Amino acid sequence: MEQRRFSGKGHWYHETQSNHSQTEVLPLVPEAANVDDRFLLDLALPEEIIAACSGWLDPARALCDLLFPLDVTVNRLHTLSAYDRMSTALTVAQACGVQRLCNHYAALLAPLPGPDSSRESNRRLAQITQYARQLASSPDVIDDKAQNQLDEVGLTTYDLVLINQIIGFIGFQARVVAVFQAMLGHPVRWLPGHHIQPHTVPALPGAWVPILPVVELRYASAHQLESLSRWQSEPLLQTLTPVLCHEPMLLDLTGEILINSRDDNALNVPALSAAIDLLTRSPDRFSAAQFTPLTDQGFPARQAISLLTRSAFLGWLERLNIALGKEE
Repeated sequence: MEQRRFSGKGHWYHETQSNHSQTEVLPLVPEAANVDDRFLLDLALPEEIIAACSGWLDPARALCDLLFPLDVTVNRLHTLSAYDRMSTALTVAQACGVQRLCNHYAALLAPLPGPDSSRESNRRLAQITQYARQLASSPDVIDDKAQNQLDEVGLTTYDLVLINQIIGFIGFQARVVAVFQAMLGHPVRWLPGHHIQPHTVPALPGAWVPILPVVELRYASAHQLESLSRWQSEPLLQTLTPVLCHEPMLLDLTGEILINSRDDNALNVPALSAAIDLLTRSPDRFSAAQFTPLTDQGFPARQAISLLTRSAFLGWLERLNIALGKEE
């Protein structure tokens, strides 16, 4: 694994494979960093759509600020710097292939001070980058070795919860942006993404066990105890909650997106299945060709967006299940 980053002012490409050529380097778009809406990246959407989606959009926007604050203080338990976070976000955006997202996170990453040039720092960043790309695009390869490599480069339990939330969240954001661009008839794929295999959450109660330490009740803060009590009652978060509540603010916003993205009126139509399948596998290829058939078959745009958003959120949870636990 060779990790390089072309950091010239006129170009960006976050490279994680030694066989990539510099012909793939794309121009940096500095203005992409300056957006009023850090989640939707200033897409010009109809007000009625924004209002209909506000229940899950508001916590998604809040997560952008929480995951990527302007100032990050690292310490012994929280070692991920602003550069680590933004570099991971760009890696996942590239894996998904949604250009608008790549431009945004590349522009935010470019001015940040990177790690020192020591061998240890380079190895740490290389392992983080490799893990992020694998979980985003080939989650089936995530195993004990992948987890151990992160432990070997010094990531703590808090770091692991955070980095897996970043990876899942950026995959969710990429798919939501792809859906809205498809609704508006905008192109999504300006650079090649990666084929992403769908995965399912383990279905049998008790079949999944965490591989990270859970929050110990005797040491838990009041906020952790409150989040634990609240989100363990949600079936899709029940097993994940004892681990995710190491970072209760992240868990609370993730849960808010879950409960506000539900749609109990889903219809079993081939166009919906085909759209969800492509969005799950290749968000960079999702376009109006998949969105328009839904509205042609009677789905209001609001409901089509809700159903597709829900599928994107489930992909986030699937990756958390893969990353944070295993089947007994």
